[in-house]
Amino acid sequence: MKKSQIVLNHLVFAKDHDNGMQQLDMLKKVVALGVQSAELRREYFDDIAAETPAIADYAKAHQLRLFYSVPDEVFVNHRINPKLEQYYDEATQLGVSVIKFNTGDFDTLLPEDIQQLNAFLDRGIETNIENDQTQVSGKIDAIKAFMTAAKAAKLDIGYVYDMGNWRYVGEDEVVAAKALAPYVRYIHVKDDKGSGDNLVTVPLNDGDINWQAILTILPQDVPVAVEYPTASEQVIIDGVQALEAYN
Repeated sequence: MKKSQIVLNHLVFAKDHDNGMQQLDMLKKVVALGVQSAELRREYFDDIAAETPAIADYAKAHQLRLFYSVPDEVFVNHRINPKLEQYYDEATQLGVSVIKFNTGDFDTLLPEDIQQLNAFLDRGIETNIENDQTQVSGKIDAIKAFMTAAKAAKLDIGYVYDMGNWRYVGEDEVVAAKALAPYVRYIHVKDDKGSGDNLVTVPLNDGDINWQAILTILPQDVPVAVEYPTASEQVIIDGVQALEAYN
């Protein structure tokens, strides 16, 4: 895999975050590791308004491509989440290229929903949805229902295949990859170990998921993020090198 495809999601800096590190310093670590794309996590901001200008300036100066993970839903109470405008405003100010949400409790796209979503899409920020760890918006059928409706409505919304979330909702990651590959614009790689209440997310090659086989099912030319908590910088390096070695 080309290194230019690789993204570091700031979840890899979870320990640093717990110790008080802000996302600007995480971006500096990304650059030091020779990676040119990073995924900011909204929940990692202490004061997003105060932190945004320096992040935007740093990313521009170092030609970083910024992704933005927003832990919220497109649909709340079956209608468009009123907070979406705020999230797109934040993304614009940060200089983000790609934003990601969960679908939430989607059931149908009304004409006014399509109009609202198109207004956000017109801002020029690539928009994707992801399978999460909930029964509402983390199942294959839920993702497929939304993506089918979005494509029928000609909404330019893509899908983030999160490799490690399927087992948390009792589904098979290989079956999911085969069913949802046509919609994939971005991939989150991670591994899982154990089962049931003992299921945990672990670094690549430390668990039970055959991640290389899954990547062969999915599009080969999309960004791929390392997204799991790490205990050391070497674990991050190992993840990046594992992806680089994949072909």
